[in-house]
Parts: sequence; structure tokens; C-alpha cells
Amino acid sequence: VQLQASGGGLVQAGGSLRLSCAASGRTFSSYAMGWFRQAPGKEREFVAGVKWSGSVTNYAYPVKGRFIVSRDNAKNTVYLQMNSLKPEDTADYYCAALNWATMRPAQDHWGQGTLVTVSS
Repeated sequence: VQLQASGGGLVQAGGSLRLSCAASGRTFSSYAMGWFRQAPGKEREFVAGVKWSGSVTNYAYPVKGRFIVSRDNAKNTVYLQMNSLKPEDTADYYCAALNWATMRPAQDHWGQGTLVTVSS
């Protein structure tokens, strides 16, 4: 599965952004999908995940209650609605196929990410 994230940008603290991740490949709907982020000088971390049906989701504690992950299998796209953004949410955001048991990427390569910058 090839992936490309988009929708990032500069936003003030308290604002919102909606990220999209377009996937190519006929097997997209069979994968759980996840969003990850990497801040400068830090390791990449899990943010949110959604199972193939779209009805089961999981969130990292720092974003729980603020971010919403969803998917549209007909459009081969997964979304991340980010609300009440904080400066600590500043990072490059990536999507990937997700190993639901470990909440780690189920693929070796990363697609293009999208930069989110939250100003205070």
C-alpha cells in the first residue's frame, strides 16, 4: 500500500486541522490504519488507529478526546480530525498500515508525511 498524507499547516493553539491520507492499492480496506507523528528530535510515535470497518478506534493518551480518526474505504482514504490543538502537537504526521495488536506500523516503509505546526 502506497500512502500520502496531506492537510497539514500552521494553526494557532486551540485551532483545528483535518489531515487526509490517500492510499493506493486494492487491499486498503483490509488493513487497520494508523496515524503516527514525529516531532523534531523525538522518535516517531503512535497517535491514532482505526480498524478496517471504521467502527473501532484507538488513541494515544495525549490526543484522546481531541483527535478523531476515521476512514472511507470507498475513497481509499483515512482522516485525522485534530481539534483543540496544542504546541506540543507540532510534528510531521504520517499514516501507515497498522498492526492492531501492537499499535506499531505493519509496513517497513513510510509514505510522504504532512507537517503540522501549532503556534502558541
